[in-house]
Amino acid sequence: MAKKRPQTKAKRPQPGEEIPVVGAREPCPCGSGRRYKACHGRAAAQAVAELVHRPFEGLPGECDWVALRELVPAATVELPLKGGLPEGVPSVTLATVLPMAWPALRRDDGSVLLGLQNDTSSGDISRDLADTLRRALAAEPGTPVQGRRAPADGQRLQDLLDPEGAFEPVVHSGFEFWVPDAENATPEVTASLERANAAAIPTVKLSGVDAAYWCETPEKNHLRWVMPHEEERLLDALARLHAAGRSSLGEGTRLVGSFRAHGLTVPVWDLPSGVTAEEVEKPAAEFAERLAAALAVTEPLTPEERRARGGLTNRQVTLS
Repeated sequence: MAKKRPQTKAKRPQPGEEIPVVGAREPCPCGSGRRYKACHGRAAAQAVAELVHRPFEGLPGECDWVALRELVPAATVELPLKGGLPEGVPSVTLATVLPMAWPALRRDDGSVLLGLQNDTSSGDISRDLADTLRRALAAEPGTPVQGRRAPADGQRLQDLLDPEGAFEPVVHSGFEFWVPDAENATPEVTASLERANAAAIPTVKLSGVDAAYWCETPEKNHLRWVMPHEEERLLDALARLHAAGRSSLGEGTRLVGSFRAHGLTVPVWDLPSGVTAEEVEKPAAEFAERLAAALAVTEPLTPEERRARGGLTNRQVTLS
């Protein structure tokens, strides 16, 4: 009869150390003697399944976080960290997309690029991004950071970023920010850049109102505006304006519906193809004033307003 091989006892983590992620049937690295799935893996599995309704809540620029995650092809934002940047890291930059869909990249000069539009492994995008950012800050310069399942009790972006820091997106016409030295880019990165540029929809951030983005498509242009108001209250206000014929942004424009993304509502207007981002600045600012007045109304909706609201909700799409 073959002898049983002696089992090697897992090294018990010291207090304060993270519990590594292992296979579900392996002994838990905490040293409890139980399988991982019945010990610390149980919390990890629950975190994967549990959806955080507003993952960017509490961050400066929550509405712009949602827009850059779901709507804007090419944009970057400088991210200030709590306590300042670590030694050897001259900057941390959020980017909508990185070459080869890398979750993050530590550049040769030590700076960090963090990708926002990547697939994530849990129901909390904030925790996944924070885990990627922490690993990027510790990575060797000149290396990309690969995706992984974030620890269930890991930090979130709200724990890492300066809550008083500004969040000021810069929208780009293409992805040239990937390669500051294009001549030395690898063939793979060059090919990825060409594909990304070919697919990018021209997009402009309005300057007169918050989190509103004009975009151009072959058939017509659009304005997509991420709003921070509670959904039911916002839909009531939009319905009041729509029923009164005051929901457009000028001649030939039309409020056509909304998205729901990461706990926020994103009204969408169709614009004639000739309407530029600059031309919609003033109408958008005027609409913001009308919306503020409509949000302040507390009376029940009239029958006509209820019909307008039904039409808007029937055309609502959930992105995430």
